[in-house]
Amino acid sequence: MVEPVPPHRQPEENPRHGRLAARPAPPTALAAAGLASLTDPDGAPLALAYAPEPVDGPPYRLVLLLHGAGGSARQGLDLLLPLADAHRLLLVAPQAVASSWDLIGEGFGADVRRIDALLAMAFAGYPVARVAFGGFSDGASYALSLGLTNGDLVDAVVAFSPGFAAPLVTHGRPRVYVSHGTRDPVLPVDVCSRRLVPRLRSLGYDVTYDEFPGHHEIPPTIRTRATAWLAP
Repeated sequence: MVEPVPPHRQPEENPRHGRLAARPAPPTALAAAGLASLTDPDGAPLALAYAPEPVDGPPYRLVLLLHGAGGSARQGLDLLLPLADAHRLLLVAPQAVASSWDLIGEGFGADVRRIDALLAMAFAGYPVARVAFGGFSDGASYALSLGLTNGDLVDAVVAFSPGFAAPLVTHGRPRVYVSHGTRDPVLPVDVCSRRLVPRLRSLGYDVTYDEFPGHHEIPPTIRTRATAWLAP
């Protein structure tokens, strides 16, 4: 596990350091409610998004949802889709450029640029009051790393069964929710969350931690707790 760096280390800010430029602003034209599939000009999948009705109601909490290694945008969206309407969550689930997120391979780059563009599109089409990042497995590690890097944009990070957090630079102090199964054979809890959570707390982050007697998974009770935790 790569431990997060202490705060206030701030090299040049660009996509190679995980910094995002998009920020919430009054929408330029309201987009549609419901499920939307975003593709590039060649038809390759970029992301899925879901917006509860009505679009012209109170501002949304946008949640960027990141799938695990080898996963899909649909798997990312499904992390919180069952609870989106009840909590007015605007969900944006990107498809990683490669089999997993750029940080897992060669470092921040292509996925940061894609996410920044997707966030800019969402802010242009929907009223957004708050932003959170979330993910499962490798997606959880990426949500933590990118969320701590952009804590001046993100006020909360939800990490289901993460392996690590490795921001190159930190900004702000987002709240953090971490869950992990005590019998996880993929990312064992002893070398992952049981080391990561104390490290984050020692750096001053407000961390809520839920262990459960399970494997590499997200039980319904954990999903419900995490969504309720996002609400304040």
